[in-house]
Amino acid sequence: MTAAGKATPLPFRYRWLRRLVQLQVGLLLYGLSMALMIHSRLGLDPWDVFHQGVAKRLHLSFGTVVIIVGALVLLLWIPLRQRPGVGTISNVVVIGVSVDVFLWLLPAPSALWLRITLLVAGVVLNGVATGMYIGARLGPGPRDGLMTGLVGRTGRSVRLVRTTIEVAVLLTGFLLGGTVGVATVLYAVSIGPLTQLFLPVFWVASAPAPASNGAPIPATLH
Repeated sequence: MTAAGKATPLPFRYRWLRRLVQLQVGLLLYGLSMALMIHSRLGLDPWDVFHQGVAKRLHLSFGTVVIIVGALVLLLWIPLRQRPGVGTISNVVVIGVSVDVFLWLLPAPSALWLRITLLVAGVVLNGVATGMYIGARLGPGPRDGLMTGLVGRTGRSVRLVRTTIEVAVLLTGFLLGGTVGVATVLYAVSIGPLTQLFLPVFWVASAPAPASNGAPIPATLH
């Protein structure tokens, strides 16, 4: 603490380490949140509907598809002139591996009340994990970068581009056999407010933290 009672900023090396640890923990929790929603069997967010549909068709694990799709989306960054960061590469690998591990470790309940509990816990945890991952400020996820890259190249609004992408992957995933349900709607209406709530909590200093009063926040796709 300084004489004025203000916290002394951490040295750069410790601040960077804190960001790296927070990033990895956030990505692990993101994988856990996905596993909880999958085991609820009440629907998934648009990208995970797509991942699940592809996994069913190709007979691959869910996490393997997450990694493959993330890597392919990352290739689309090249013509969009997007630059990946540490968080981008970690995102491709850590979420895919962790979701498969948690799907294997966690039981899939049959009672409806337990499935609803898993769903709610998964959505809330997803908001926490998103706040941690974005707050670390070590690079956007592949799907984030695709959206922001298209916004930059086309001049269209973030809302239009994101909606177009998510509707496209949702419909494709549904046609491939992905699960669409109440969770799809719950996620759509709650992930923004949840991220807005948790992002300032986990924002690592050295840049102004986003406000939690409705101000714009970064994109929240993983």
